[in-house]
Parts: sequence; C-alpha cells; structure tokens
Amino acid sequence: MSYPILYSFRRCPYAMRARLAIFSAELKHEHREILLKEKPKAFLDLSSKGTVPVLLTENNKLIEESLDIMKWALKKNDPEKLLDIESEKHFSRFISKLDNDFKTNLDNYKYLHKEYETKLICRNNACEFLQQLDVQLNNQKWLFGESPKIYDLVSLPFIRQFANVDRSWFDNQPFKNIHRWLNSFLDSNRFFSIMHKYKKWSPTDTPNLNDFEKS
Repeated sequence: MSYPILYSFRRCPYAMRARLAIFSAELKHEHREILLKEKPKAFLDLSSKGTVPVLLTENNKLIEESLDIMKWALKKNDPEKLLDIESEKHFSRFISKLDNDFKTNLDNYKYLHKEYETKLICRNNACEFLQQLDVQLNNQKWLFGESPKIYDLVSLPFIRQFANVDRSWFDNQPFKNIHRWLNSFLDSNRFFSIMHKYKKWSPTDTPNLNDFEKS
C-alpha cells in the first residue's frame, strides 16, 4: 500500500502548516526531512522550486504549496471542521494580510540585522496585524470561537516565528489574548506531535511512516 509522502523541514512555518493539517486529518504518511542547506538531488528532481513543504500524494500528484497541502488533507478528513469557515473570499483576504503584509514585515524584522531602524519600523508594522488578532481573540479561545479553524493553523507558525525573534520583548507587549492563544498552542499535543525531530532524509532510508498519535 502506498502512502502520501511529505517533504518537510522542522522549523519552516510553511511546512508546519502542512504538518498541522495532516495531524488534524489523521492521515498516515511518509515523512522525509529535508535540510534546506543540503537538498538531496532526488528532492530537487521531484520539485525544482527546492522549497518545502512538498507533498507527493498516493496517486503521484505533486502539491507544492502549503495552503494547497492543507486543503488537500482536510478535504480527505476534517474531524475538527477546520474548513467550516465564513467564506473562501474572507479567508483569501486574511491570507493576503498574513502571507503578504505580515510575512514581509516579519522577514525584514528577523533578517535585516544591520538596519536597526528599519527593523523597528517593520516590527511596528507587523504589530498592527497582531493587534487585530488580539481583538479578534477577545473572550474566545480561537480566532473564530471555541474551536480552531484553518485561520488559526495558518497563522500560529508565523506568530511563533515573530515571537521568537526577541522573545523577551514580545512577552512584555500588551497582547494578552495573543499570548494566551500562542502559549496554549505551544503547550499542546498538536504542537509537540508536529515538531518531532527526524534525521535528515536520504533516498536509501527505510520509509518513515507517521500517523500522528493524538491524546
């Protein structure tokens, strides 16, 4: 029997998105850990873009974008009803703000080591999005109520990345709802399960099958 194959990198937020959806969907799959500085030729032959996540389905369909992998997994099985959302148009607008505006500011804040003033401007710009999420989370556990939706799972890996740039500073910001939301995620079995450490994949390895145990 063949299983989907996920090419991933543990710390990549986009790859975390894919793993979160596969975890929720309870899909048995083969995990292949890719070190981005040492990409195997077999991986590049499969996906010339050379980034993760990449999923090869059991029917040999190649899916190369994190959101597409998430939707593929959740359309197979969605026990948490993560795709039960207001509308696809509303979700697309949210993704545009997250993946374009917030992510651009996050990258500049994280990587512009020698341009301190620009880093602070980008950090402040990113905080505008966080303030919106903090208001959204007021008096509720997740962004849209008491149960998670795909909005939460696409966001949290990047909120975590932003927090980790300067954790001491972040923890002292007045985002009480963001702090609760993020810390609850980081303490969850969901997070521990998707952050398992795998050795670097080699084409000669025995398949590493994962069906994500839940508790």
